[in-house]
Amino acid sequence: MRTVFKYYKSYIPLIVGILAFLFGQAMCELALPGYMSDIINNGIVKGDMDYIWKIGMIMILVSCGSVVCSIVSSYLSARTAAGSARKIRGALFDKVTDFSAAELSEFSTASLITRSTNDVQMVQQTTVMTLRLACFAPIMGIGAVIKALRTSVSLSWTVGVALAVIVVIMLMSFFLVLPKFKVLQEKLDRINLIMKERLTGLLVIRAFTTEKTEERRFDDANEELKKINMFVNRAMSFMMPALMFVMNGVSILIIWAGAHLVDSQSLMIGDMLAYLQYAMHVIMSFLYITMMFIMLPRAAVSMQRIGKVLDVEPRIEDPAEPKTLQQPKGEICFDHVSFAYPDADEKTLDDISFTAKPGQTTAIIGSTGSGKSTVLNLIPRFYDVTEGAVKMDGVDIRDITQEELRERIGYVPQKGVLFSGTIASNLQYGKEDATCDEMIEAAETAQAMEFIKTKEHGLDEEVAQGGTNVSGGQKQRLSIARALVKKANVYLFDDSFSALDFKTDQALRKALKEKVGDSTIIIVAQRINTVLDADQIVVMDEGHMAGIGTHEELMKSCEVYKEIALSQLSEEELERGRK
Repeated sequence: MRTVFKYYKSYIPLIVGILAFLFGQAMCELALPGYMSDIINNGIVKGDMDYIWKIGMIMILVSCGSVVCSIVSSYLSARTAAGSARKIRGALFDKVTDFSAAELSEFSTASLITRSTNDVQMVQQTTVMTLRLACFAPIMGIGAVIKALRTSVSLSWTVGVALAVIVVIMLMSFFLVLPKFKVLQEKLDRINLIMKERLTGLLVIRAFTTEKTEERRFDDANEELKKINMFVNRAMSFMMPALMFVMNGVSILIIWAGAHLVDSQSLMIGDMLAYLQYAMHVIMSFLYITMMFIMLPRAAVSMQRIGKVLDVEPRIEDPAEPKTLQQPKGEICFDHVSFAYPDADEKTLDDISFTAKPGQTTAIIGSTGSGKSTVLNLIPRFYDVTEGAVKMDGVDIRDITQEELRERIGYVPQKGVLFSGTIASNLQYGKEDATCDEMIEAAETAQAMEFIKTKEHGLDEEVAQGGTNVSGGQKQRLSIARALVKKANVYLFDDSFSALDFKTDQALRKALKEKVGDSTIIIVAQRINTVLDADQIVVMDEGHMAGIGTHEELMKSCEVYKEIALSQLSEEELERGRK
């Protein structure tokens, strides 16, 4: 929670101002019962109209002062809450953006969305309530107790009885409801997770006609959330009527006891009515505090969930004294690299060594789960090696800042990812100031211009969220074009040609050699056609290097590569492919 509280430091002057205006509001409201007592005792009873007008005008001015203080404190409270929530939300976004794949695996996407929206919203609402009520209630309550005791000590027992009953009700509700708030947020995470999976996998669900299964899954989670909400709401719905009953009962008790004192001439009627109002202020203060007891536990859970994200220390950090690449060329060297995923029992990669040189294409091939994509993900430091080193131009990439390293890399993920906007805005992710000619050149190299030309608005054609209005092959080609716009020293293609037909695949690889032939190209592939012409091929088998060399060399020396090649193409087709 301390992590979240630090975002309120810059608002301390505003909070001080809020307290000052709340104090002014409380003093104004506490002054009104005294003036009312004077009007009754010295004006109405004695029939002094001048005195009534005089005190009445003072009461109007005091009421206006209370209204002004209330408006200003409400405005400052809202500003403080909204501003701090904006900072917390921004900090969450920045933190998650800096997460490596290892940190992202600790939280589900649905949970991170809930923490950034629902939890922050809860903290914001509670901030407003805390500044307005939690600060106002003690001032009003203490002031009202002092005023009430000055007015009549004989009636003080009535307020004592009321407060004792209220405290018991509050404690019962607090210990009953508090454990449920954490469960409530977890159930909300579950709902968001199911909704995300259902929306992203809608076509698969329809293809397997599992709509009913998914509906039952959602209904079960929804029912669990409903039960928790019902329990919390029932507990809260019991609390408020009980407190109102106490308040009305105390009013009757004060009037009954006060009437006896008035009858014995131990108390004036105006003082009795003033005492009644002071007692109501005391009870209302405790009602405000009760409301805070309802909100604070849930806000505390939200703060803990937010703090848990903000407190995560990234495993991948920039060096204290980073090195700078002088005249970078893009040579990538794996020097006896081993790697194990966090909390994994076994190594995913073991003793991997090869060098990918500028002007050459290095292909990585292997069976599913052999570690191909893991090798590629170590280059932009999505993960850090467990043993050995990955070097760029002879410098360990851990000694370079992540920004500089990734600035030298054009990366195309295994699954093409597009963002809502236009084709042009997606291509400019690779280079913000890319010109139209640069985007067209990159799109032509990626074999994307042929379908871009068919669009009504060309590069300005709208792209739906997630690229749902383009095909899988079009999405991959745009992802490749986005990387090419960058004009990087190193290009990483993580099985990025799988959705392309053989003709487009071949044309694309030929264009790559012509346009970015001076860069280092590393391709992860499962199709043998994609790697035939590579300058060197790294063969992966269960996390080990089974071989390295050209196609001809591996066909003679590497049994694993030969099995992969012959499982896809015949010897005649392999020979034709080389020609």
